[in-house]
Amino acid sequence: MLFSVAPLHAQEAVLALDPAQTQIKFNLGDVLHQVNGTFKLKSGSIRFDRATGSASGSVVVDATSGNSGSNARDRKMHKDILESARYPEIVFTPDRVQGQLASQGESQIEVHGILRLHGADHETTLTARVSVSGDQLSAATTFVVPYVKWGLKNPSTFILRVSQGVDIDVHAVGRLTNPSSNP
Repeated sequence: MLFSVAPLHAQEAVLALDPAQTQIKFNLGDVLHQVNGTFKLKSGSIRFDRATGSASGSVVVDATSGNSGSNARDRKMHKDILESARYPEIVFTPDRVQGQLASQGESQIEVHGILRLHGADHETTLTARVSVSGDQLSAATTFVVPYVKWGLKNPSTFILRVSQGVDIDVHAVGRLTNPSSNP
């Protein structure tokens, strides 16, 4: 998920993510094949202070939007694993950003924060490849959610054994603004 960055001349910036342009994909392997799917970004607004590295805001994913292309599998995922009726959102709340972000062009940063999944908080650090062009920012990160270790049910059956972690691939797009320069 993604995170904010400030132009070099500003101390603070706000990144407003665009849900229509942001893609969140997941992949869960089993012994026979890979299950691929998507989630939708609900909202995302991150404030970042370049001088201190502090960050705030949230990136909210609609847990109810999870779609693997199989109605039966998705019903099981929502009812038994994610319990998305009870926990309809997955939220990443950043608290600090590390690394140098170019005011234009490519950079790599690390974003530390809390990922709230299935009602529980998990400390997480995400490494993101970021590209800035004008006031547009795009970023990509991949990470593994160790869902079994984090207390979610394992969907494995007697015959079908799945991985104990889900690979997440995020490509986020948003607009940077500098609130201190606005009248």
